[in-house]
Amino acid sequence: MLARIALITLAALALGACATSPTGRSQLMLVSEDQAISASRQAYVQSMGKLKDEGKLVTEPRLLARVERITERLVAQAVIMRPATANWQWSVEVIDEPETVNAWCMAGGRMALYTGLIRKLDPTDDELAQVMGHEIAHALANHTAERMSIAMASQIGVIAVGVASDQPGRNMALAATAAQLAILLPNSRTAETEADRIGIELAARAGYDPNAAATLWQKMGAVGGKNPPQFLSTHPAPGNRQQSLAQLAPQMEPYYRAARSPPTHPVAIGVAARGTNRRSPSRPRSGG
Repeated sequence: MLARIALITLAALALGACATSPTGRSQLMLVSEDQAISASRQAYVQSMGKLKDEGKLVTEPRLLARVERITERLVAQAVIMRPATANWQWSVEVIDEPETVNAWCMAGGRMALYTGLIRKLDPTDDELAQVMGHEIAHALANHTAERMSIAMASQIGVIAVGVASDQPGRNMALAATAAQLAILLPNSRTAETEADRIGIELAARAGYDPNAAATLWQKMGAVGGKNPPQFLSTHPAPGNRQQSLAQLAPQMEPYYRAARSPPTHPVAIGVAARGTNRRSPSRPRSGG
């Protein structure tokens, strides 16, 4: 009986909580974007506070200025694409972890970039713009709320299968694995591909060469070592990603060629590291 109730609840929530991504893809949304932004704000403050205490937040002016210059141009395009995001508290920290090749952007525009990506890839500005554009795209497409919603749906499904089974422990473990493979991972791969598509356009409109997306993933493949099979990975394989982005680049060329003196939008850079803003939020300005 409990299993039936759980399944009915899951079906009802799924039917009543659908949204559409910027690319037209249907998304499961049991969590609102405002809720995701609130949760992300709390997590970001806690995480950055801990990293600051550990001395892992970069304060080196030259690196921060580079990240700021690139990110502000990308965020300006994000705001053009979704005007409501002008009210987000856009910010970025650079985390000193030389072995971590990664970057991310939470709901609400809170970002981080790891020094490992800079040191191991030695990206050009065009390539770094592809990284940050991709991460910003995750926020624009509301992927944080989507992941939270999928996690909620997965938990309901696990409970239902466990209750209905004569061996709840074993079957709950199987259900968790099934939920991960059948629900979470395919959606995650789809979200990654979606962020690639949105991110390369953001970068092109901000005046960054779209061909750099393919060269970036060529570098990623070189430093990645032995990757898991694509079927069991939340990210498309570097080779596949490089090919897909290379095919997208010609479509982005008109945006890139048209980008003359692209606007910028203020981004708080290194705030947690230094405890003060380099610039107070203001209206978008031109240049960069």
